[in-house]
Amino acid sequence: MILQIIIFLLIISIIARGIFQILGDKVTYDASDGIGQTTGNKEIQADAMDISITTAGKLAVMADGIGKENTGKVCAALAVREFTEAFSFYKTLQKPEYFFERTMYSLHMNMQKVLEERHGGASVGIVFLTEGKLYYAMAGLIRIALLRNGELIPLSEGQTVGVLAQRAYQDGKISRQKTIWSLEDSEIWNYVGKDGFHQMEICEVPVALKKDDLVVMMTKGIFEEVSYAELEKILVNPALTAQEKADRVIRQAEISETQDKENGSIMVLLTDGAMR
Repeated sequence: MILQIIIFLLIISIIARGIFQILGDKVTYDASDGIGQTTGNKEIQADAMDISITTAGKLAVMADGIGKENTGKVCAALAVREFTEAFSFYKTLQKPEYFFERTMYSLHMNMQKVLEERHGGASVGIVFLTEGKLYYAMAGLIRIALLRNGELIPLSEGQTVGVLAQRAYQDGKISRQKTIWSLEDSEIWNYVGKDGFHQMEICEVPVALKKDDLVVMMTKGIFEEVSYAELEKILVNPALTAQEKADRVIRQAEISETQDKENGSIMVLLTDGAMR
């Protein structure tokens, strides 16, 4: 009887060891990061997000689905799944910008196949943290910002008509008056899944991280309902964990009195793990 118990325990130990070895090569998750969501005044939550950590670094993906009924939800889920699955194969990632571009265009083609004749797509934001550096890419409108020394510093611009007009003015292509008329236009002119999708916003030079930096990604239901001043007040609070900060931002968005609030999602990402 005792021998049978010993053999049984050895078998369990071997199985457990094998499972842990398998998991060691897979994606893991950092429970100390913060995530939060609100549906706003919408019936369907069409945002999706995920955080993956491998030996290559930390990858955070956020997608804001576009389309009626379940179309936007399906597109957002597809975007997050494709990026996280593609990232899971990397033990190192030497050229993050190539990874962003290759995966984004592959996602676009797959999304169009799923959409067929329907109108839809997704804004997609990606942040990659590794060895003291931050890389990001974005298509559509996802706000990415860095909290440093109590100040929230915007990193992504967004692919809206207003931003496009500013660039055209800087290049001498349109007049100052036309630029002023367009500045408040927040219509998205480019997103994944849209016919004619051809480019994305990508960081040309990685951001060098400093101790205690936080990275924040947000969809419209957050940055349209919570001001940067309110965000800073919550995010700088040293008594709160990253998750508690995300929860408070969500509550702040939900008490906004805006009549037509969009889905809102936020990620509060710790960077200390990338400081090697």
